[in-house]
Amino acid sequence: MGKVTGFLEIDRQVHKYQPASDRIRHFREFTLPMSDKEVEKQAARCMDCGVPYCHGPTGCPVHNQIPDWNDLVYNGDWDNAIRNLHSTNNFPEWTGRICPAPCEEACTLNLEDIPVAIKTIEQAIADKAYDSGYIVPQPAAAKTGKKVAIIGSGPAGMAAAQQLGRTGHEVHVYERESRPGGLMRFGIPDFKIEKHYIDRRVEQMQGEGVTFFCNVNVGVDKPLDELIAEYDAVLYCGGSEKPRPAGIPGTEFAGVHDAMPYLVQQNKRVGGEPIASVAWAADPILANGKHVVVVGGGDTASDCVGTAFRQGAVRVTQLDIRPQPPVKEDKLTVWPYWATKMRTSSSQAEGAEREFQVATLEFIGEDGALTGVKCCEVDEKRKPIAGTEFVIRADLAFIAIGFAGPMENGLASTAEGLKLNRDARGSTNVVANDKDYRTSVDKLFAAGDVRRGQSLVVWAIREGRQAARAIDEHLMGSSVLPR
Repeated sequence: MGKVTGFLEIDRQVHKYQPASDRIRHFREFTLPMSDKEVEKQAARCMDCGVPYCHGPTGCPVHNQIPDWNDLVYNGDWDNAIRNLHSTNNFPEWTGRICPAPCEEACTLNLEDIPVAIKTIEQAIADKAYDSGYIVPQPAAAKTGKKVAIIGSGPAGMAAAQQLGRTGHEVHVYERESRPGGLMRFGIPDFKIEKHYIDRRVEQMQGEGVTFFCNVNVGVDKPLDELIAEYDAVLYCGGSEKPRPAGIPGTEFAGVHDAMPYLVQQNKRVGGEPIASVAWAADPILANGKHVVVVGGGDTASDCVGTAFRQGAVRVTQLDIRPQPPVKEDKLTVWPYWATKMRTSSSQAEGAEREFQVATLEFIGEDGALTGVKCCEVDEKRKPIAGTEFVIRADLAFIAIGFAGPMENGLASTAEGLKLNRDARGSTNVVANDKDYRTSVDKLFAAGDVRRGQSLVVWAIREGRQAARAIDEHLMGSSVLPR
């Protein structure tokens, strides 16, 4: 695909970033787009692989036909490139910005550490589609007379809603928050994806007949059993936002917070909404002029780091209990799978101090306020090593060690009355397989984080699309929707 000798003639390039000293002064996106010609050159690097692992199952969860649209971009056929991309991915402008790009890990050229710039090309295709006016509503030619309710408007709920709406079903999306988008809007910072990209898709879907009901907390404002009775099918697409218990003493000190309230607050500030609507953390959480410690080494922890710098933190330290990974992986052992290796996010590159193989023993403080974080080194089994204790000064600390499932709100209690099965791991995740996405409750389906646990946006899109097909088959006996 692409130019046969392109990978030999053209060096890998991706879009550049604004300097850290500039980008930490605002919450906008900071990538510098490449020109169409530069993107076409990068697409020319796509090889004629015997087995293109990039588009799945090891590479892309939604099975993007990457070699195909690379070839189309190389030949300047951007219109067909976006048609091809949209055939597998409802929201490529989202994944082109925030996906960690397992496709590039699976690229054959990654054996030489120079994979095709797939993520950059995907974002360029999606952005050009908007600029050229290609993204317009695609309403169904005829209505089926069936009604489907979707609980949650994150990537899984949005993908399912669009697929079902285009099939002709009447789709109603119920969202607990003030605007659609779920954790895409309120969890992921604007410097990673600006929220007008969500608004444009909502507008498109409304043009396709999808109706959004915001500020409706199913289980509190509207009982789940009532919803099931009103609709022909209900799809539960709640996000994974219940913090995993850390078990660290001292969390009662003022200044110690879970990561999600902090991120939600800042996203609401940027969006011009009152932070008082963050029910579980109405008091402002701000890092300006403070020494900040972030416990955890994942994406959420990195988002806290970037947010703290933009709020004016004096110093940010990130603690990771895992050993520092190698700079380069053993390709012949790992490829084409996602490798454990040293990775530095854009937020970490803005000046974070990173501590590896360190456990957080306790938060310490005076007069009820946090003053430091007591840590120690750990061995290979993550057991504390005696005599290695040390204290990091901290005025503010965030716990970002993952999520145990959706929040146990009114919906969870209502669902228990309906005998909704949960998984065996002690979480609040709903039991449903990835074939028909049915739960133990008749007419109720589940997809996304609420089913598989915390995961990537691209996995949520895949589950939403597949659940839409399962629901369409359930309602109509067959379906033309892809899996």
